[in-house]
Amino acid sequence: MTATLAPFPWTDVWGQDDAVETLRSAAADPASLSHAWLITGPPGSGRSTLAYAFAAALIADTPDDEQTMRQVLAGTHPDVTALRTDKVIITIKEARALVERSYFSPSAGRYRVIVVEDADRMVERTSNVLLKALEEPPERTVWVLCAPSEADLLPTIRSRVRPLRLREPDVDDVARLIVERTGAAPEVAEQAARHSQRHIGMAQRLATDESARRRRDSTLRSVLSVRGVGSAVEVAGDIIQAATDDAKALTAERDASERASLLRTVGIAEGQAVPPALRAQISALEDDQKKRSTRSLRDGIDRVLTDMQSMFRDVVMLQYGRGDDQINRELGSELAALATAWPMERTLVVLDHLAETRESLERNIAPTLALESLLVTVASGRKP
Repeated sequence: MTATLAPFPWTDVWGQDDAVETLRSAAADPASLSHAWLITGPPGSGRSTLAYAFAAALIADTPDDEQTMRQVLAGTHPDVTALRTDKVIITIKEARALVERSYFSPSAGRYRVIVVEDADRMVERTSNVLLKALEEPPERTVWVLCAPSEADLLPTIRSRVRPLRLREPDVDDVARLIVERTGAAPEVAEQAARHSQRHIGMAQRLATDESARRRRDSTLRSVLSVRGVGSAVEVAGDIIQAATDDAKALTAERDASERASLLRTVGIAEGQAVPPALRAQISALEDDQKKRSTRSLRDGIDRVLTDMQSMFRDVVMLQYGRGDDQINRELGSELAALATAWPMERTLVVLDHLAETRESLERNIAPTLALESLLVTVASGRKP
């Protein structure tokens, strides 16, 4: 598949020609425009990129109003309001602020656009806050929600939006894109595309970060080495520690920058004691940073679980005699031995427990205990 290069602002939307055509038509013709959209697709498929390109096309006065469109894509246009979260969930307070904003008339553009990048992170009470706004929005307001799948949202939300499903690119397509963007060697890009399961952002990271590639390989080999409760506990601890270190590395610099910026804003010099009257602001910032760190840690653990799923999926495929579509070809001999040694039922038990573990982590189960339980199942073939 070779994607057609669409005109600005769609140039960064890759491999989604049908979706681009649908939204271009909607932006150009009010008769084709729905008041609320739900863009779904697998992680890395470009949901947010497409949402902001759509917002730019909606707000611009004409198809060649590039200045306005660039302002939208830069996040500085007053008529686009975006909600993305680094925390575990979107709060009711954030949802209410969005709803309030949605009733403002456009100040400069043709429409006011509300983009919710992580609509799947709304609990039921938060989703209910959006219902009326989605059902009866002002004439010139358009909502654009993004989520992995329609099933991630309440039926009441799904019934009020027009769905747009993005396609999943092929490994070879992603590899070519990574070569173009990063200059990575074709074999490295192909491996990254395969290991990321066609997640473009993750493929780009793997292709450009050798330590990430080594860490992934080491983690999967450690999982394969688990033989009993003792090694399950040890490997689980190593995985949690690695994910924690990654989360700290990703958030530490940003946390320090945010704190320094807040202190400058309120006129406190570096090293100066924080007056009691301002401690609440510092405490609120630290609370948000802790929530972001928790989300980052969970995302890191979820990536490990996704990699494990790909590995045991490969085992099942081998057991079905389908060895031509392996994600983890570099572990071919180890996985072939496992496919021979294990009955298929045991592999399916492990995959079931993997899915349950991912769901448990979303319900705030202690990550270490969840991983230990999972690895005991890997070692024994039975759930503890």
